[in-house]
Amino acid sequence: MSSAALEKVNQLILENVVMMFSKSYCPYCKRAATALTKNNIKFTQLELDQTDDGPALQAALLQKTGQRTVPNVFVHQKHIGGCDDLLAGLNNGSVQKLLASN
Repeated sequence: MSSAALEKVNQLILENVVMMFSKSYCPYCKRAATALTKNNIKFTQLELDQTDDGPALQAALLQKTGQRTVPNVFVHQKHIGGCDDLLAGLNNGSVQKLLASN
């Protein structure tokens, strides 16, 4: 895993209020994106399977979060987790609270 990949991951998380790392063919990623959209939450999505450094970025995310799977979602630089974690956070209001607090 390259330090450049970790730097890029950190920069994307820093620059975007809601950052989702995903893969274009992943049904859980589609579900997470739909949930964010339905809740009128603007987000940035990077499809790891459609970028040359995708495998390196996924390795950097694993190192950073301990999570190997996608989607990998961050809100205000806080790691939310995957699809189920995001949906639970939207259902219990913790994601909206995090968005409102910053």
